[in-house]
Amino acid sequence: MLRNAITVLAGTLLGTAVLTAPAQAAVPAPRLVPTPARPGSPDTPGTPGSPDSPGSPDRPGRPEAPPGFVPRTDPLPAGLRTSLATPARPGGKASGLVIGGDQGAHRVVVLNARTRAWTAGSAKWSWAPGVANGFGDVVAGWGLPSDVRVRTARGKRYVLAADSKGFLGAVAYPSGKRLWATDTGVLSNPHAVELLPNGNVAAAASTAGWIRVYAASRGPHSDVYAEYRLRGGHGVLWDPRRKVLWALGDDHLVSLKVGGTAARPTLSERGRVALPSHGGHDLAPVYGNRDRLWVTTNHGVYHYKKSARSFTTGYRHAGNVDLPIVKAVGDHPGTRQIVLTRPSAGCATTWCTDTAEFFGGGGRVAVRTLKGAQFYKVRWFAPAYQ
Repeated sequence: MLRNAITVLAGTLLGTAVLTAPAQAAVPAPRLVPTPARPGSPDTPGTPGSPDSPGSPDRPGRPEAPPGFVPRTDPLPAGLRTSLATPARPGGKASGLVIGGDQGAHRVVVLNARTRAWTAGSAKWSWAPGVANGFGDVVAGWGLPSDVRVRTARGKRYVLAADSKGFLGAVAYPSGKRLWATDTGVLSNPHAVELLPNGNVAAAASTAGWIRVYAASRGPHSDVYAEYRLRGGHGVLWDPRRKVLWALGDDHLVSLKVGGTAARPTLSERGRVALPSHGGHDLAPVYGNRDRLWVTTNHGVYHYKKSARSFTTGYRHAGNVDLPIVKAVGDHPGTRQIVLTRPSAGCATTWCTDTAEFFGGGGRVAVRTLKGAQFYKVRWFAPAYQ
């Protein structure tokens, strides 16, 4: 059965939702940030490689971590300590399911934004890898889930998860059965994960500074990958229209061509633009506008205009959303309500929050809190790439 699930996942094209944007509300004066055609040079030494190249072997060795080492997902620069949020009390109107990784409870949860009082028991779904559910070989890499998202292949739904301790995986939803997983090592600090149309899995790691495409279509334990070096790798997003993999680092947004075969992928750079401010954090689709991406940094929340190769804050609700240290942001494909997470004062770490904030028209401004949770990112439960 598991082999059949892998076969279904591999070689399938995900459907692209055709969305029509509603009438635009008043847009604040944009803060337009043009980007040079091709600034600088690659962030770190290294050549985009194939699974057979020295930079990305089939069975890579990993540097050893000191005994008892615990990774820090995303330490807050000292100069931004005053930016820690103090969210309002829970309330307001929001609707739709969201998914997030709770680093305090070491699990992935799905919650209903319509429910004003979030509790551990109100979760619609929760999951964590373990020995009992077939993840014994990679469970050491779990404990600090940093990114989770939902994708669909042939009408079946999958959850992708990345963990700062090294775990990367794809599981069937809602069964939680393993499709593919690997442990990249506690020193890599994975920050984002994406399902590609051919069943492979892309990922970004901040501390190790790489973007990889794993040949997950080979099977549930495959550790074959192609690698591209990108300092502070934080985001990956597949673009089915342009057929490129977008990748976000500390200072650049890069578009990558995924070549080779499903069993032997390769990665090469297509384009590169400088970010408008330092410290890239999140990369997400702007639903209803295929020419735009959400991009967040230490200092702001932007729309990237693909055709113009420029960043802008001229989008709806920017007055509420254009904030520092936003770790995740995205709009709902149906309602266009925006959800974001940013570190809050009093949370266990300087990169976590127990609160998701929602912004939208018609009074749809809301706050939802799961007391005691340690979220890094919360996203809409939305499977479409665009």
